[in-house]
Amino acid sequence: MGWQDHLNGDPLPWLLEHSNPAVRAATLQRLLDAAFDDPEVVRARQEAMHVDPIASILAAQQPDGWWEKPGPGYSPKYRSTVWQLIFLDHLGADPSHPQVRRACEYVMRWAPTPSGGFASSGVGQERNPPPARVIHCLNGNLLHALIAFGHLEAPAVQAGVHWAARSILGTDEVTYYRSGTSGPGFACVANDGLPCAWGAIKELGALALIPQKQRSTRVGQAIEAGVEFLLSRDPAAADYPMGYGNTKPAASWFRFGFPSAYVADVLQNLEVLAALGHARDARLDHAYDLVLSGQDNDGRWRNRYAYNGRTTVDIERQGEPSKWVTLRACAVLKARYG
Repeated sequence: MGWQDHLNGDPLPWLLEHSNPAVRAATLQRLLDAAFDDPEVVRARQEAMHVDPIASILAAQQPDGWWEKPGPGYSPKYRSTVWQLIFLDHLGADPSHPQVRRACEYVMRWAPTPSGGFASSGVGQERNPPPARVIHCLNGNLLHALIAFGHLEAPAVQAGVHWAARSILGTDEVTYYRSGTSGPGFACVANDGLPCAWGAIKELGALALIPQKQRSTRVGQAIEAGVEFLLSRDPAAADYPMGYGNTKPAASWFRFGFPSAYVADVLQNLEVLAALGHARDARLDHAYDLVLSGQDNDGRWRNRYAYNGRTTVDIERQGEPSKWVTLRACAVLKARYG
């Protein structure tokens, strides 16, 4: 059975509608195996730059490349600079667009730290944040965007990649801080010093974009360690280490949504593991069952984590059938079932 045989209906005509060119471009690539430079993909991607949500995001950008206020750009959530770049990546924005390039250049100038890695800082001044504020979720999100937009070889990106690998593995060359990444294996202050699965998913998602021939030995080892961590629990249960007295996984694990900020869901866990070649690992069977159970009678999924009212422009409506979530679900099922 192929992936479409597991659906209650055929969502492809809906996903390919010209009314949403960003989803159309992504569907052509992820589900129909069209190349990045396929004329239909290029046309849809270019059209997407001139309609919402991308158009409104770009309209809010300042001439120097930032949103809301200058500086590292972590706050206010989710309208500031780093979040706009992350969302533009999720929406498949055109890497060659001048405003996208300007945003990348601004983030690479002001979000890195002297020790490598991108840090969370809401200061409204153009100064780099301290190393003590580097966290895996933000570093991974920004690395993913910058690599996807063609900046893998940029010094700031390479420094972020090396920081990720060193901090995951716990080498002698990395310093940990109680106020940020507090130890090896994805330990983070946001998770009471325990390994954070959300951070692992974001970081591994970025490292997965690096072509295998360009991965250093250390990056390869960090990926192996991260995969081992994510597969150490059943993703369908999502009972990863929980800090601050929590005894149940966050509900957001099971509320598939779009876009994705620092929160991750079971679907993104599957996306990352599939990108790293583990789509058919038997330990993920329950997670695929969970994904399949979320579809409606038409083979569509709802957006249960839409960030409505918190972003520059609403991308989809909370609780409504979602082209983006449906695309995400279909892509992981395609990776699993072919």
